[in-house]
Amino acid sequence: MEKISSPPDTDEVVVLLHEDGQPSGTALKSEVHDTSTPLHLAFSCYLLDPQGRVLVTRRALTKRTWPGVWTNSFCGHPAPGESLTDALARRAREELGAGVEEPRLALPDFRYRAVDTTGIVENEICPVFVARLASPLSPQPAEVMDIAWVAPVDLAAAVDAAGFAFSPWLRMQLPPLVTRGSLLPRSET
Repeated sequence: MEKISSPPDTDEVVVLLHEDGQPSGTALKSEVHDTSTPLHLAFSCYLLDPQGRVLVTRRALTKRTWPGVWTNSFCGHPAPGESLTDALARRAREELGAGVEEPRLALPDFRYRAVDTTGIVENEICPVFVARLASPLSPQPAEVMDIAWVAPVDLAAAVDAAGFAFSPWLRMQLPPLVTRGSLLPRSET
């Protein structure tokens, strides 16, 4: 399949999916996320540091959905013909200004649907990766307003105490990631 380079965010193209997860077409990201968002392909990634802490980010207040909430390290949508690992590397650069290494697929079949307080729907098949940070962070203000490195057990406690402050996908992804030991440093898995 021919690799298509990613256009600017306002013209980003997402891969639409049939219920069985097979591609059904493409659409502009700016036209897909609304009150009846069709199923489409995305991914989430959790970055670990050498101390075994996970990077959480707080979404910029200018984000269309879930502005200002804490979430996983970064997310994105692969472009048509772009592999998930290539999309992962691209979004790490675009969102965090950083490189990643040793990505591993932790939740290959994660799927969710969630509705923001504004009525905008997320409806994604969203494989979840865990990777290591390979370069210094330089978060982009249009994407990220704050970052924190936290122990997975502390993140789980924070979500239990104040779930409303976290994205719905993080709240759904975190329990299986912790249960399966996916957020442990590679040497401990």
